[in-house]
Amino acid sequence: MQADVVVDLQYGDCGKGKVTHHLCRTQNYTHVVRYNGGCNAGHTIYHNGKKFITHHIPAGVFFGVKSVIGPGCVINPDQFFKEIKELNDGGINTDGLIFIAKNTHIITEKHKKQDSEDTTIGTTRSGNGPAYRDKYSRDGIRASAIPALKDYMIDMYEELHSGKRTNILFEGAQGFGLDIDWGDYPYVTSSHCTSGAALLNGVPPQAIKKVWGVAKMYETYVGAKKFEPDNEIFSLIRNLGQEYGATTGRPRQCNWMNWDLVDKAININGVTDLVFNKVDILDQVGRYKLYHKGELIKFENCEQMKDWINEAVATRFVNVYFSGDKDRI
Repeated sequence: MQADVVVDLQYGDCGKGKVTHHLCRTQNYTHVVRYNGGCNAGHTIYHNGKKFITHHIPAGVFFGVKSVIGPGCVINPDQFFKEIKELNDGGINTDGLIFIAKNTHIITEKHKKQDSEDTTIGTTRSGNGPAYRDKYSRDGIRASAIPALKDYMIDMYEELHSGKRTNILFEGAQGFGLDIDWGDYPYVTSSHCTSGAALLNGVPPQAIKKVWGVAKMYETYVGAKKFEPDNEIFSLIRNLGQEYGATTGRPRQCNWMNWDLVDKAININGVTDLVFNKVDILDQVGRYKLYHKGELIKFENCEQMKDWINEAVATRFVNVYFSGDKDRI
């Protein structure tokens, strides 16, 4: 068994779907497993000239790879079946490719109603938080108890430890800055957003070979806390970068990259390969800045900023890639 992990190093919305899609296209994975979160997250994926937004279903489905919603997730059955229909209507054959771990927990209407009453954290009101709460209070409902999901059930242990060769891509949701333990509590999500969460889906630590950390050349955040400075430049970045939530359509607050957050995320997640997306947006704005140790560092051009980042990670032997919206990594 061997596995790679895709993890967001900021606050989500960094282009994990793009990286996952690229890896599925170029690597020989036997499984793609979504390892955390629920339908509060959305991957925007461009496949064969069409745009798809997935919330539950992993990106392996676009390449005929077994795609599993793992036990670290919570699932809304209505949204799950809606996504399958959207994929099939878009020309993606999902037959025999999509599975749900038997011990994945269910988001109910009660959970969504409770989440809709949130006025302090700024959740997507998708029911995730209450579903995870019931999971850990041992009062939840598992996917195996839902008759409509019977044909999609899979036992993760039997699937991954059958003695057959398995090459797994673990696909994460949200981002390190939203992690329930490491994020800016209480403005966090309800699941573990680190590479370590992939292990909770049934693989031993030594199976992990690569950890793909994904960030943007600037930062965005969706939620209730004040994040964006009062400067018109961030409205320009938002519009040029199309920074609106894939799940809710809400405008994302923007700011310059906080290198200390990215640096911390690299260390804790054990990143081996580091991807920075949206490089071209800073080129269009013509401003190149990041925060480091409380100071705002300014660069004359993008190459200077790239050189600074490469030097900052050089001693950790991390492979670094810079990508624009239309680039392949």
